[in-house]
Amino acid sequence: MAAKRSAGILLFRRQPDLQVLIGHLGGPLWSRRDAAAWSIPKGEYGPDETPLDAARREFTEELGLPVPATEFLELGVVRQGGGKQVTAYAAEADLDLDRVVLGTFELEWPPRSGKIQRYPELDRLAWFAPEEARDRLIAAQREFLDRLAERLLMPHPPAAG
Repeated sequence: MAAKRSAGILLFRRQPDLQVLIGHLGGPLWSRRDAAAWSIPKGEYGPDETPLDAARREFTEELGLPVPATEFLELGVVRQGGGKQVTAYAAEADLDLDRVVLGTFELEWPPRSGKIQRYPELDRLAWFAPEEARDRLIAAQREFLDRLAERLLMPHPPAAG
């Protein structure tokens, strides 16, 4: 069985210092956690979709806003616990968090109760300096912060977009 694949967008802005936009994972399993309980907006995709197309779609589904019209920097792939492969792209843009409409998912909760409840995929979003974001992000995704810093110091050609 192939590993699940996911793709997302790491927005960043300079205000004047670098900040990244990440979201706290929604649902009852994450509600009392802060450390390693945040993620870039991302989601799974199948063989008929490119990682960048999936990242753009998931951004819109999870935040309820169109993807900012900007260039994308490839940040590569990391493997999260459980084997999921996550591809990320960075994009420089500001985002008005008051306009966000968070996407939801359904989950049987409590487990084996037969009760299906709806939860936000991300229950809140925030801008953080990379140092503040590091401990909050899921461990494997911290690599994206390092790769973003490298790309900003030594610019590479943007991904197709």
